[in-house]
Amino acid sequence: MFWQTRAMPLPDGDRHLAHRLVKEGALLLDVRTEAEYHEHHLENSLLIPHDQIAQRLGEVLDAQGGDRTRPIVVFCRRGGRAAAAKQVLVANGFSEVTNLGGIGDW
Repeated sequence: MFWQTRAMPLPDGDRHLAHRLVKEGALLLDVRTEAEYHEHHLENSLLIPHDQIAQRLGEVLDAQGGDRTRPIVVFCRRGGRAAAAKQVLVANGFSEVTNLGGIGDW
């Protein structure tokens, strides 16, 4: 798999990379609000609002099958909340995280 052979951090804002990673099994993490999620969401995305990421890291790890090196594609409405969520994830040992940006970038 692409992500298992890399030595550099994942770049942000690359929709082609995000699609490829998800196709290969990356977690698609929606960090918008529940209301935003119910209005429209990406199929098979996991919703954890950005302000709950730090408290719900166990759910992320469970969704990753216990593997902190499995890629995560995080997104929100425009990218700002996804950037904050990415910082929390990386600070907690999730090494392969990319910020897609906004849901419209998908």
